[in-house]
Amino acid sequence: LRESGAVAFSEGRRAIANPLVVRRALTYARDFGAVVALETQDGNLAAGGVMNEGLFASWLGLPGIPREAEIIPLERDLRLARLTGGAYHASKISTTASAEAVSRAKSEGAQVTAGVSINHLALNEIDVGEYRTFFRLSPPLRAEEDRLAMVQALRDGVIDVVSSSHDPQDVDTKRLPFADAATGAIGLETLLAVALRLHHNDDVPLIRLVDALSTAPARLFDLPGGTLKPGAPADLALVDLDYPWVVEESGIRSRSKNTCFEGARLQGKVLQTMVAGRTVYRA
Repeated sequence: LRESGAVAFSEGRRAIANPLVVRRALTYARDFGAVVALETQDGNLAAGGVMNEGLFASWLGLPGIPREAEIIPLERDLRLARLTGGAYHASKISTTASAEAVSRAKSEGAQVTAGVSINHLALNEIDVGEYRTFFRLSPPLRAEEDRLAMVQALRDGVIDVVSSSHDPQDVDTKRLPFADAATGAIGLETLLAVALRLHHNDDVPLIRLVDALSTAPARLFDLPGGTLKPGAPADLALVDLDYPWVVEESGIRSRSKNTCFEGARLQGKVLQTMVAGRTVYRA
C-alpha cells in the first residue's frame, strides 16, 4: 500500500479498541515512513451519548458523552507513539485535556500531531439549541472553554491541522429526533470562511491558518502540494479575504445541505481554484 501511494493508515470513524493493534500499526508504519491517523473516542464510554456530557445536556434531557471518552484513548495512543517511535496523528480532538496531552507528548519528543474540526473552533454545545440535529457531531460540540482551548492550541501550534470534517447526511437521517439523527455536517464550502473568522477576530494569525489548512497537512502526509515553491504542483486558490456573504441553502453546491452554518454571515471567499495549473472553479 505504501509503495502504491498510501501516505497514512486509519480505521476511519472508528477508534481501535485493542492497544496491541495500535502498537503494531505504529511499528509497521514507522518502518515504512507512514502516518497512523486515528479517531479518539472510546465506544463504551460514549455508548448511547448524543452530545457533550454536562449541565446543558441535562437541561435538554439528552444522554451525554464525557470528555474522558476522548482523553483516555488519546493518552493511550500518545504513550504507544512514544513507545514505538511511530508517527501518530490524532484526527480530531475537542477538549482542553486533549490539547494538554498532545502538547505534553510533543514536549517529550514523541512524533505526534493533532487535528481539529472547524466546527470545534467555531461552535460550542449551546449551538445545539432546541435539538438542532445539524449540530449533532462526532466528537460532540463541547463547552465554550473547550472551544477556546482549541483556538489557543491552534494558535500555539499544538494543533497542526484544521479539517472540514465534511460528512454529508441525507435529509431523512437528519430530520429526526436529536437522539435518533445521524452524526455529521457538511463543511467543505464553509471551511475557509469560518476559519477566517479567527483571523478577522485577531484570534489566530492568518499565516497560522494557512499553514493548518494547507501547508501542514501536505507536510504531515508527505504530499507535493501546500507550497508555492518552483516545481510544486500549481494547485492554487485565489481568495478575497474580506468578501461578505451569507450561507444559504440555495447556494450550497453539495447535494447534502446539513450545514451548521446556514444563515451565518461570513467574510472571505474563494474566487478561483486551480488544479495542476488548470482553472476548475471560478466564482
